[in-house]
Amino acid sequence: MEAELLAWYERTKRDLPWRETRDPYAILVSEVMLQQTQVDRVVPRYLEWLERWPTTADLAGASAGDVIRAWQGLGYNRRAIALHNAAKAIAESGWPDDLTTLPGVGPYTAAAVRNFALGEPILPIDVNVARIQKRTGCDFSPASGQALMDLGATVCLARIPRCDICPLAAGCPSRGQRSEPARKQSHFEGSFRQRRAELLRLVADAPRDFAELDSAVVESLLRDGLIARDGVLVTLPS
Repeated sequence: MEAELLAWYERTKRDLPWRETRDPYAILVSEVMLQQTQVDRVVPRYLEWLERWPTTADLAGASAGDVIRAWQGLGYNRRAIALHNAAKAIAESGWPDDLTTLPGVGPYTAAAVRNFALGEPILPIDVNVARIQKRTGCDFSPASGQALMDLGATVCLARIPRCDICPLAAGCPSRGQRSEPARKQSHFEGSFRQRRAELLRLVADAPRDFAELDSAVVESLLRDGLIARDGVLVTLPS
């Protein structure tokens, strides 16, 4: 089954810029950006980010405010602060043996960097890869990491898998079955997340008077380190 998957991948693999590098910093940037954000939105922002901050040292030397501004539009802005803090930790002490000690890096992201950048024999398992393994009953090797990403994103979809074009369909015991996605994203419109995003955009444009802002949202963003307050003024962190 793995041979069929790899042959399919060679024919159909997506042309993604982070697949052209083995730089662990570039891979880390891509993996953090791809968390809960669609690939098409990430590609141009990834390229812009690496043009502006091509190394961990460059990112570590940036201000938190500039990092937050550069992240605008990708959503889940705490990721920007975590990535910035990870870059500062790496610039100061080097890459740790245990990548999960870096801010914002969990087991999946650590495995992705170790596989895609460092060539270590570990398979990164996200919800898509776990779904494919469960459906097929196959334990794929680390060499199939990128192929599994593409299969899960384009063919072996959560609710309505495209079994008619799947390279694994002939031997898949779950062929034709549908399932609910592992998790459902909450609605953005009218949510607290939307209020946070809108307030952060306002502050990114210019400092704001605290009295003019939603105090609950301000407190939430302050706790996450996404804004700062100096008396009556609310600003991005320096």
